[in-house]
Amino acid sequence: MDWDPPETWNRQREFLADVSASLPEAPKALLVISGHWEEPQFTVQKNPAPSLLFDYNGFPPHTYELTWPAPGDVALSDRVQTLVEAAGFPCPVDEARGYDHGVFIPLKVAFPQADIPCVQLSLRSDLDPTAHIAVGRALAPLRDEGVLIIGSGNTYHNMQKMMHAMRGGATDSVNGQEFDRWLSDAATRTDPAERDQMLARWDAAPGARDANPREEHLIPLHVVAGAALADKGVKTLEDHVLGAVESAFTFG
Repeated sequence: MDWDPPETWNRQREFLADVSASLPEAPKALLVISGHWEEPQFTVQKNPAPSLLFDYNGFPPHTYELTWPAPGDVALSDRVQTLVEAAGFPCPVDEARGYDHGVFIPLKVAFPQADIPCVQLSLRSDLDPTAHIAVGRALAPLRDEGVLIIGSGNTYHNMQKMMHAMRGGATDSVNGQEFDRWLSDAATRTDPAERDQMLARWDAAPGARDANPREEHLIPLHVVAGAALADKGVKTLEDHVLGAVESAFTFG
């Protein structure tokens, strides 16, 4: 998509394009937790051929003509439901849902061939951090079954300030550096119990609610951190865009 200045999204694009090469082997399937799907209970997508949900507004016409025809994986959907329910969480299925843009936009760059089956798991709409860490722990066995677990969101998602900066407004109050330093420390803790305790209390961190007035874009990280178990997180991206700092973390 054309953007001014044109290099705005280069670092994020390059980061995503390098994801596949950074893995020890090609995943057998992808499980994505996106900041763009919330349900009263954790809900798993069970659609063998998901369409794309163009759940955004005001972008150029060609952005509504994108394709990313990755198949679903009904067996993985069933496996996710079993693991989540075994951990004590209800987990209904949604057989009609397509991929929202928290899935197909980044994965179109990371896995452009769209030849790896993909399944979405919703957030729970109460956005309780402890529950999302716990559901991540329940999903941890998938890692040994060749499934790449992806949290798709933003570490800074104060869109009002970012849009102000995009329109030429001041950016000096946008950045979120203080919260990013705290989050980077939390996500990369050697002791997973400390990491999970810090993430469970994320909203007490410096600058937390300024960076995430509502936490739906941050909470996918909690699921992935839960699934990491004892694996230490590594900060694999720090980008400065629209006056804000955005980071990514990898576990395992």
